[in-house]
Amino acid sequence: MRTWATGRAEAARPEAASARGARDRAKQRPGFTLVELLVTIAVVGLAATAVVLVAPDPRPGVDQEAERLGARLVAAREEALLTGRATTVEFRADGYGFARLDGATWAPLTDGPFGPERWEDETRATVTPAEARATFDPTGVTDGVEIVLSRDGAHATVTVDAAGEVVVE
Repeated sequence: MRTWATGRAEAARPEAASARGARDRAKQRPGFTLVELLVTIAVVGLAATAVVLVAPDPRPGVDQEAERLGARLVAAREEALLTGRATTVEFRADGYGFARLDGATWAPLTDGPFGPERWEDETRATVTPAEARATFDPTGVTDGVEIVLSRDGAHATVTVDAAGEVVVE
């Protein structure tokens, strides 16, 4: 360092150097800058968006719903055969339910696999014939019915033929 009055170089005073070093160290504090934090938040947000967009639909597919319906129709046929009483499956816009003929009236079945079942959201069921019922007599025979389930452009068909055989396609 040069002084103004003499023009000679003088050694830097230690106290001045230590004060300057303290200021430089204060400027270099450990931590993250605001820009670094914002970039990190943006990257995490993009990654979270990608995961949400790629995640599968938590609802079972229409084919799985048709398989479940087919299995329950087979159980209703077996119930009719084992108990010797007619068993019916009634289809509604929101789902389906089971009933057994007790004398002259239909009594709802609610135990085991025969509880009322709701279709998954946005599932449409089209029943042919439009009677919306499949009734198994005590020998397991029925008039035949076709149920087409559709949702989000996917279709699955459950067919019960006159012999009571259930086919899921």
